Amino acid sequence: MKQRNRFVAAAVVAMLAGGIAAPVMAETPPNMLVIANRIDDIKTFDPAESFEFAGADVSRNVYEKLVNFDPLDLDAGFGPQLAESWEISEDGTEITFTMADGHVFASGNPVTAKDAEFSLRRAVLLNKTPSFILTQFGFTADNVEETIVATDDNTLVLKLDKPYAQSFVLNCLTATIGGIVDSETVMANEVDGDMGNEWLRTNTAGSGPYKVADWKPNESVLMDLNPNYGGDAPAMERVIVQHIQESATQRLMLERGDIDVARNLSPEDVAGLVDTDGVKIVDELRGRLMYFSANQKNEMLADPKVVEALKWATDYQGMADSFLNGQYTVHQAFLPLTFLGALEDKPFTYDMDKAKAALAESGFADCGPIKISVREAQERLDIAQSLQNTWGQLGCDVELIVGTGAQTLDRYRAREHDIYLGAWGPDYPDPNTNAGTFAYNPDNSDEAGATGLLAWRNAWGIPEMSEQTLEAVVENDTGARRDMYLALQKEHQQVSPFGVMFQQIEQNGMGESVENFVAGGATTAVSYWVITK
Repeated sequence: MKQRNRFVAAAVVAMLAGGIAAPVMAETPPNMLVIANRIDDIKTFDPAESFEFAGADVSRNVYEKLVNFDPLDLDAGFGPQLAESWEISEDGTEITFTMADGHVFASGNPVTAKDAEFSLRRAVLLNKTPSFILTQFGFTADNVEETIVATDDNTLVLKLDKPYAQSFVLNCLTATIGGIVDSETVMANEVDGDMGNEWLRTNTAGSGPYKVADWKPNESVLMDLNPNYGGDAPAMERVIVQHIQESATQRLMLERGDIDVARNLSPEDVAGLVDTDGVKIVDELRGRLMYFSANQKNEMLADPKVVEALKWATDYQGMADSFLNGQYTVHQAFLPLTFLGALEDKPFTYDMDKAKAALAESGFADCGPIKISVREAQERLDIAQSLQNTWGQLGCDVELIVGTGAQTLDRYRAREHDIYLGAWGPDYPDPNTNAGTFAYNPDNSDEAGATGLLAWRNAWGIPEMSEQTLEAVVENDTGARRDMYLALQKEHQQVSPFGVMFQQIEQNGMGESVENFVAGGATTAVSYWVITK
């Protein structure tokens, strides 16, 4: 264990003991859950702005939504949460929600339709990264006062710009941005008209099972029970997530009983834990995709034959069979398996002859320098190094630009990368969640600032494909809609600057007494309130 992580572990023990230093424990307290995870991508806890994996885990446990998923029955789809029921108008353009009783914010304020109105309007007005999830329904800064309306404390009306499938709209409201905040508390902390955004970056104001008690960036997040939570009291009264970068350190801490769950174990460490007493490994297919993408502002990478060459020069199966073994399966389309319209075709294999032939047809036969922007996480570094090797055989001079999750995302969102190597997870269980990011970019200008869209981040202007994406999202015939997404992905595989490589199989190591730890399936995040041990 590195010295820094000894200090982190000791600090956690002290926190769990109420601030009194103590020797390393053989096991964690029965009412506390301690997790090792990479959380250096957390930038904010504001549900109107949060758009990172580790932040989504926090948000799911702090904020309730109008509709949400039962963590113990994800296959059932969305169901009531803050809203007990809803009705759709005959023309399909209005949804009227009736609020449920008994939901209370951590402040003690009751949750009302006015809070829901404030939260959804606020997300549109702030126009942060995930705002497109709501604005795709026609909500704008100019019309939210007429289109998102609480008619009284118990009733909220959403007025859409056109009829959509009911499941599509409601699935979108299960995304992180659908979290309902305490309007009174948030506005009490407003500064210079920011609607509490700066305060909510480091504080929480939700009605969920937990509230954030302490956050040390790149170190730990501590969550305590919301004393006013309206549901059944969680068995885990305190949850602490430590930022532990190295798999070997996570494994050692799990073996020693310092943590309950290790979430970033390498295949080698998973194999080493299989026969360890008191430890179990739980596999779960996630919707998270690993991909690389080429910035079309780079003249060389804007040549489609260059990108095609890079796709042929990628050793997909070799990576899946070696350092990614058991944790990623080869997948080459933007919809993950289990989604409506998921495409299983894998048109690209590692073929250097085809790679060189494609490059010879491009305007850049010598390939030239390429910088890969990659987060400092072991499996991503391993993938980046594999690309560096095989693309190097193609004649490319590849340099790795390594940074924290936040650093690499900032560069990506500013369109300052050459190649971005990263992961993308669905925000809601509808195919548009990924089609709207990988295959939608009607305005490619810098001023558009469509930072929620991966096509925009890679400066890939696609008005025709964007129109096809819009047509698919309003198609009510399920079979026809499935066929539209299949066709869209087949075209996307061939012409896009995206090299989708893998779909994740998350392998979490945990104490054998830990029950109900569900990472979230394909579309959501972990739910700490149902966990027991």
